[in-house]
Amino acid sequence: MLPAASRMRRPADFEQAVRRGARSGSTSLVVHLHRDPVAQEGARVGFVVAKSVGNAVVRNRVKRRLRAVVSHRIDQLPDGGRLVVRALPAAAEMESSALATDFERALAGATRRSRAGRR
Repeated sequence: MLPAASRMRRPADFEQAVRRGARSGSTSLVVHLHRDPVAQEGARVGFVVAKSVGNAVVRNRVKRRLRAVVSHRIDQLPDGGRLVVRALPAAAEMESSALATDFERALAGATRRSRAGRR
């Protein structure tokens, strides 16, 4: 499970990560990764699952699966990193293993873009 200290809750944190962060996508999700060099705490993660993904039951199931996927990979995120994971409608139909593969691919792309932007 994803620790409470690692979750983003404030809208300003989401907005900063989406507007300033490096973006990368896959078939089922889009991730936005923003590195805050001033932040001393660990990485924080937020999830966005719109109504286009499905009804409330489906959206909550997708969020639970994404939290499980991210909790196993939270240590890969940089300290002070802010990650927003936005689920696309295809996420509702995918198995957890495929969702994990898509997440890893999207995170790798966002990490590359984030590093390239720092040069």
